[in-house]
Formats: sequence, C-alpha cells, structure tokens
Amino acid sequence: MIYKKGLSDYIIDTFVYTFLIILTISVLYPFFNAMAISFNNADDTMRGGIYLWPRMPTIESYKRVFTNPRIWNAYYITIMRTVIGTVSALFVTSLIAFALSYRNLVGRRFYSLFCIIPMYFGGGLIPWYMLIRNLGMVNSFWVYIIPNLVGLFNVILMRTFFQDIPDAMKESAQIDGANYITIYFRIILPVSTPILATIALFIGVFHWNSWFDGTIFITRQDLKPMQNILLQVINEASYAERLAALTGGAGASAAAQAMGAIGRGREVNVRSITMATMFVTIFPVLIVYPFLQRYFVKGIMIGSVKG
Repeated sequence: MIYKKGLSDYIIDTFVYTFLIILTISVLYPFFNAMAISFNNADDTMRGGIYLWPRMPTIESYKRVFTNPRIWNAYYITIMRTVIGTVSALFVTSLIAFALSYRNLVGRRFYSLFCIIPMYFGGGLIPWYMLIRNLGMVNSFWVYIIPNLVGLFNVILMRTFFQDIPDAMKESAQIDGANYITIYFRIILPVSTPILATIALFIGVFHWNSWFDGTIFITRQDLKPMQNILLQVINEASYAERLAALTGGAGASAAAQAMGAIGRGREVNVRSITMATMFVTIFPVLIVYPFLQRYFVKGIMIGSVKG
C-alpha cells in the first residue's frame, strides 16, 4: 500500500525543514563569522560588516599565534595528555566495566552502588586539592592522567554494552580453556568497537578541552595545556589593548604590544588574536570527530533497543 501525503503532511514537513534550516544557520554562523574575523585585517574588522568571509584577507593573526613559543609547548602537553589520558582511561574503564558485567561477580551490587554514589556527591574543591597535594601530583604531568582514569558514567555505559554481548560467546570460550583475560582481549574488545570509540571520543574531548586542573594544580608554564595558554593569550592581549589605549603604547612591553596591537595600520588586534587562537585550539577536534561520528551514533543508542 502506497501512502499518499496530504496537506497536513506537507505543512508539517515544511515546518520541520524550516526549523532545521534556521537551527543549522544559527549554529554555523558564529563559527564562520569567527573564522572570517581571524583571517581579516584588524583595522578593516573594526569598521564592521564582516560576516561569512574576510574582506581584507591576512594570516598575520596566525603568524602571531604560532610565533609564540608557549603555543607549541602547550600543544605538546595537550596532545600528550589527550593520547595518554584517553588510552589509559579507556583501558581501566573497560576493565572495571568488564568485571561488573558478570552477574555472578561476588559483591557486584556493592561495587555498582560504590560507583553510583560519587556521581551524586563530591568531596569539594579543598579536599580534592589536599588529596592531590598529598599524593605529590601538584605541578606534575600525572595530575592530568591519574585522577581522570575512571569516569563512572563511562563505566555504566560500557557495562551495559558488555552485558548485551551473548553469554554463549563467553561460555564457549571458557569451555575451550580461555580465562577471563583471554575473554576480555579476544572476545569482548573485538566486538565492542562502537562503545570503545564512543567512550574514547568522550574522554579525548574532555582532556583536550580541560583547563580547570591546569589552573588549580599547575603553576609551571611548561606544563600548562593549550586551553590555559589560550586564556593567557586572550588576557594578555586585552591587557595590552587597554594599556595602549591609556598610554599610547608606551607602557606596554614589546611582547604585549605584539599580542595586543591596536591602532591604524595594524593587521591584528585582541579580537583577531582571540579568534585565531581559538581556531588553532579546536582544529584538531574538528578533524578527528568526523571519523568517529558513525561509532558515536551507535554508542549513544546503547540500551535503547533490545532484541
């Protein structure tokens, strides 16, 4: 039987498509506007009228960003943190979820409750700082890795996925003499690509965007991640712009003037530097996300459909 659309169907379709188009434009416009500003001449940007593409293209803002040595060191710290943190957290999280997926695990209810309670209650910032300090991880690279090894929400997601794997696969492997380690590496992980990719995306984006721990626990500039350097660059450029406006540029240092250049004939200012630094920060995520999107869609459907 062929269903023929009526007038109400066309009205609903028109409303839905119109809403989606407006939503898409509202999401994409700020992104393209910021990119256009980062590639546009600063003096020309101050005149206004920059929307989707630069009117006077220049890459001077990106030159200023990449000639800052702190950017490269922060990139290295952020990349190392993201790679090591994602791999280690994914391994530990999957091990805990694998153990909790066994219904005959002794104390399984207690362990599950033990994982749920911290999701609702926290010790607070001061006890957390005291714990990190007593563990000797203040001003240490490992403060980015060890406290973030286990995400309880990720454990629950992964445990749910592992429980949906047929028990017959595990039992047949045990009959053939496989132990739990063999089952974990040879049976569970190969069929768990969607959830592994989804959790890896969650963890990776968290590490890449994280700035709070670098602010609280790190005072050494050589250990600051990219997000903290981005904040410092924006603050320095804003400070230099205000100082130059008050003193005519005489009171600002050479480095500050370079980062916050204003006035006629300048190709960069605080706004263009801010936009360029922002794009330098988010560009790697924009590259990686499309490759993991298909796994992400599968992963978020976990538990919604039961066969």
